[in-house]
Amino acid sequence: MKYLLGILLIFIFSKPLYAQTVCTLENRQKLENVLVQLSQEDLKGKSPNELAIAIGKKFLKTPYVEKTLELPGEEKLVINLIGLDCTTYLETVITLVRLAENRDFTFEAFESNLENLRYREGENQGYPSRLHYFSDWIYQNQEKGIIKDVTEEVGGKPYPNTPTFMSENPKFYAQLADQKNLSAIKITEAEIKTRNYFYIPKTEIQNLEKNIKSGDLIAITTSMSNLDIVHTGFAIEQNGRIHLMHASSKNMEVEISEKPLSDYLAGNKSQSGIMVARLQKK
Repeated sequence: MKYLLGILLIFIFSKPLYAQTVCTLENRQKLENVLVQLSQEDLKGKSPNELAIAIGKKFLKTPYVEKTLELPGEEKLVINLIGLDCTTYLETVITLVRLAENRDFTFEAFESNLENLRYREGENQGYPSRLHYFSDWIYQNQEKGIIKDVTEEVGGKPYPNTPTFMSENPKFYAQLADQKNLSAIKITEAEIKTRNYFYIPKTEIQNLEKNIKSGDLIAITTSMSNLDIVHTGFAIEQNGRIHLMHASSKNMEVEISEKPLSDYLAGNKSQSGIMVARLQKK
């Protein structure tokens, strides 16, 4: 018995701390409930976009909570379904879409698929490996075959993308007090600058929204030169217009925007347009 216990302790403590998963009992119960619901539903024949809308609606009214991933110490995979920000809402829904496609409704499947989505090369290798810039998130997850950036093909124009906000403002990120993390973030920023990105200016969204599908990922670009994306969500068609299903920091919950997407952006000077990505079938 002591021998077996010793092996178990070696296994636990020999793993890197950033390989750990953080999921409270309340979040585990929420996730298990959602997985049971999905396992009992007839999802056969639904496209990834259709699944995204159906699953995304299950989280309407969920409270908006920011910075749930920013835990002290080494990077950990955080699973939180009871408090969502715009990115964790999107990641949660996409992870569940992929589980629904595989008909694999286990906690372990959710855990591994979420890690694959959230981190560069699909693996948590510490704080810098998390996809902090959403334009990088789009690029990396297109490389994995999870999504396709369709911005150019739906009418987008070149987007000068040179984000440096994190390296210029390390005071806002506790983990960037570590110079190794800061140096790694600077390398990521330099890589992003070398790529070609596209966006649809907000003045052109209404004319081009016919090319956007319900369930597409929407990333809102910004006029700030040192930042790439300021908000994310899913496109959803309502009465013939494209709206945004998202975790709203203004109304503090997951909701469907009252205004169409083009009108939603029109009232915000710092929001310049959108990138559009489409889920790919497994």
